[in-house]
Amino acid sequence: MEYSKLITPLSDIALETAELILQYYQKGNFKTYEKPDDSPVTTVDYAASDLLVKRLQQLTPDFPVLSEEAIQPWQVRRNWQRYWLVDPLDGTQEFVAGSGDFAVSIALIESGVPVLGMIAWPTEQRLYYAVRGHGAFRNDGAGSNQIHVRKLKNPATDPIVVALSRRQPKEKILDRYRSKQPIEVIHTGSCALKSALVAEGSADVFMRIGPTGEWDTGAAEVLIDEAGGTLVNTHFQPLSYNQSSDTGNPDFLVLGDPAIDWQRVFPAKATG
Repeated sequence: MEYSKLITPLSDIALETAELILQYYQKGNFKTYEKPDDSPVTTVDYAASDLLVKRLQQLTPDFPVLSEEAIQPWQVRRNWQRYWLVDPLDGTQEFVAGSGDFAVSIALIESGVPVLGMIAWPTEQRLYYAVRGHGAFRNDGAGSNQIHVRKLKNPATDPIVVALSRRQPKEKILDRYRSKQPIEVIHTGSCALKSALVAEGSADVFMRIGPTGEWDTGAAEVLIDEAGGTLVNTHFQPLSYNQSSDTGNPDFLVLGDPAIDWQRVFPAKATG
């Protein structure tokens, strides 16, 4: 299948889901609960998941859908070769807090590799998307523009822009930072959005220390790859998808300019 043909109908699905989320967000009519891992989940997460799963099944009836809010047993999905991997509301804490930094994240996985990714930012009415081998793009409603990671003039000495969660202390990253290059920090919520900021060149790196799921990185991985960067674990190895019953990710790095010696900046033994 030529996956680039899916971009237009998938954009409609992503924007429809984003609009649903935005309506709840603006009215504030939702309830919040705690998952067993103490992370928040809202009635909006479930509503967005139901809509996404329904629309994706209509678009590609032969592709199963794995949603953060509807995880099939390993026995059901262990032989999936091609499937949708979605986070219907990435950044639930930010949604509840009212920061506006939350996203819809949709990836298509084939043989364990993300081949298509789309991230919708509801409050900005913005789409990021990429198909493997076809580049990465940003669309703010007036057409698509190709995006690339930022290239530093002096990769060994220029300041490095780090994307951090609003709730992640800068010290947590500095504990793992081993470069003499100065750091500039920008704060935003949502793993998907921070990854997109690296892909478009607004940030140079995003390090995630703490629990995440495969749905947090699927779309981001193909987006950053096609923008000229990379997404790896903190030992600089690729992530895996649907390879075991555990859908959790290790700590990971979203890296921009490949001319930067990232293994010097974030040595593996320093990152754990």
